[in-house]
Amino acid sequence: MAIATINPTTGMTEKEFDAHDAAEIDRRIGEAVTAHAALRQTSFAQRAEWMRAAADILEREADDTAKMLVIEMGKPIAQARAEVLKCAKNMRFYADNAEQFLADEPLSDPSRVAASQAYARYQPLGVVLAVMPWNYPLWQVIRFAAPALMAGNTGLLKHASNVPQSALYLDTIFERGGFPVGSFRALLIGSREVKAVLEDPRVKAVTLTGSEPAGRSVASIAGEQIKKSVMELGGSDPFIVMPSADLEAAATTAVKARISNNGQSCIAAKRFLVHTDVYDAFAKLFAEKMSALVVGDPLEEKTDVGPVATESGRSDLAELVDDALAKGAKVLAGGGAIDGPGFFYQPTVLSELTDDMRIILEEAFGPVASLYRVASREEAIRIANQTTFGLSSAVWTTDVAEESYFITELDAGAVFVNGMTVSYPELPFGGIKASGYGRELAAAGIREFCNLKTVWKG
Repeated sequence: MAIATINPTTGMTEKEFDAHDAAEIDRRIGEAVTAHAALRQTSFAQRAEWMRAAADILEREADDTAKMLVIEMGKPIAQARAEVLKCAKNMRFYADNAEQFLADEPLSDPSRVAASQAYARYQPLGVVLAVMPWNYPLWQVIRFAAPALMAGNTGLLKHASNVPQSALYLDTIFERGGFPVGSFRALLIGSREVKAVLEDPRVKAVTLTGSEPAGRSVASIAGEQIKKSVMELGGSDPFIVMPSADLEAAATTAVKARISNNGQSCIAAKRFLVHTDVYDAFAKLFAEKMSALVVGDPLEEKTDVGPVATESGRSDLAELVDDALAKGAKVLAGGGAIDGPGFFYQPTVLSELTDDMRIILEEAFGPVASLYRVASREEAIRIANQTTFGLSSAVWTTDVAEESYFITELDAGAVFVNGMTVSYPELPFGGIKASGYGRELAAAGIREFCNLKTVWKG
């Protein structure tokens, strides 16, 4: 795949970039090593000062940066602007909390281990490789980079090849805030070069956000090298609606949960499991609201849904829908690609799905929702848990017993009750099953790439 910005609104190539050769890759890894040697000796207070300065830069440049995100991957401008500001918030969160999260953890009674003092200490691992996707070109990276740098690690970024301008922007943002030269370096490389970078002994760990196949490949390399890895992979998140739910609120939130980021989010609700007692009413509301969305130029403030980011992505989405339709699924809204320039696809709702349809088990990465009728909470759980994924989930109910049941029984890294899945700096984020392992954000996120060292004193 060429390293280029292809505007998904027009289908036209905006800019192309030369890939880094072996010498440049080696130089950038060397810069990251040198930066780590310096950064690990700095105080949390110094790192926090630099991190806040970088956040200030992000906020000052939010409008121009948001436009860059729109041109590279097509998200609506309001959402792009929100992404930039969320990154700044995350940077400040770790600037404020890193020292507390990584404070020594003393054993309250060291005599139990025949010591005068015993504690655990968190120390940075070194250079960490981040393999990142295009759907949140800044946020996916910053949610790793901010805690990693505050812990004293340095980062190498292999970004998706269709968002090179975002990669190069991230290459400079931390140095502009004051971090040592080389603290965070972008590598303009293809996926084939990842193996050699990860096998380099100077690289100590890897984090990947992306598809399940990409995760399997990178995790296997890390395993062979005995290097720490964190995987945040795909999702096919259930959104369950029970009879006690506020249907108007649930339907409104369901639309937002499905079409945010043009439906291209691993944590987007994708399968809507609705109890039969309220199915018809919910389906009508949901289809009406999906049909009313404004699809168009993502640089226009009024636009709700922009294009799918790539032509191949739209083709993959269309194949899933066409397969379902050929096997008897019904269209309640949308149902196909939009003619004209760019990679637009109609906001779509499918119903009457059967187990032989690919969309039952595969992730629909775009504005397509699958609607299921369920007769009981047990059936909702069976369908919710039948995929190989387990990233997040949502359930709408005002019944306390039902709430407890779903929180316990859903196979997922998170359960959101009477709301939609959102990532917050304050809450750990990650999945189970084929959705990956490890956690980002909160205290858990900054500790992933630290050596937890036991200290014993006699």
